[in-house]
Amino acid sequence: MDADSRDVRARGNGTADGSSTQRYTAHLERSQRVWDRWSDWYSMSERDFEPIRERAIDRLDLQAGDRVLDIGCGPGVNFEHIRSQIGSDGELVAVDYSPAMVANARDRIDRHGWENVAVHQADATTVDFDEPFDAAVATLSLGVMPDAHRTVENSRRLLVPGGRLAVVDVRPTPSGPLRLLNPLIWRFFRWYANWNPANDVPGSLRYTFEECDLIETAVGGTAYTMLCRRAGSDFEADHSGPEPTDQ
Repeated sequence: MDADSRDVRARGNGTADGSSTQRYTAHLERSQRVWDRWSDWYSMSERDFEPIRERAIDRLDLQAGDRVLDIGCGPGVNFEHIRSQIGSDGELVAVDYSPAMVANARDRIDRHGWENVAVHQADATTVDFDEPFDAAVATLSLGVMPDAHRTVENSRRLLVPGGRLAVVDVRPTPSGPLRLLNPLIWRFFRWYANWNPANDVPGSLRYTFEECDLIETAVGGTAYTMLCRRAGSDFEADHSGPEPTDQ
C-alpha cells in the first residue's frame, strides 16, 4: 500500500476575526522557525521521553492492519514503535508543519524502507484526509499548536467511532512547592518549543472527547499522558478546502 498516494487537504482556518488570524499565523510561523532550528538536535528529547511515549502508544492497543495518525510527528520518533504494532498491513500517516522535521522524518522512513508510512507537511489544526483513522497519537505537540482546542477537535473528527487518541505533553507544575519555578518553566518551554500558554490541552481533551483520562505524570507533574476515546456518529466527511504545501 502506497500511503503517500492518500489524499490530504487542509480546510480553512476558521478564526473568528482578523486579530485572531494574525495571532494564529504568527504562532504557526514562529513554531516552524523554532522546530526547523531544532530539527537536527531532537535526539535529546527523543531519548529523554522515549519511555513515556512508548507507554502511551502501548495504551492505544493497536492491532495489525490499523490505520494510525501521528500528529506533530517531528522527525518520526514514534514511527518504529507504532509500526511494530500495526505491521506491514497497517498504515501510519504523520503530519508536521516544519519542513525540516518532515525532511528528517522522510529520511528515517527511507533508511528503514517503510512502505506503509507517509509524512505530510500540513497544519494539524486544519488537515483533512479521505479516510478515518483507528487511532492517533500526539507526543509533545499539542501544547505548541497555535490553537490546541481546534487541533483536538480535528483529531477527534478524523477518528473512527471508538477510535483512541494518546497524548503526551508538558505543562507548568500543577501543584506543590515546585510551582514557584513555573515562571522559569514557562520561559524555557517558550524558548525551546514555542509552547503556547493560551492552550489548555487537558481541558480541551476532556471537553471534546466522550471519554478522557489522565493516565500518567512524570517529572514533578510537568509531563503527562492522557488517553481519550471517541464515541458517536460515523466519520464526518468534509473534504473541502485547498491542498496544503506538501514538499
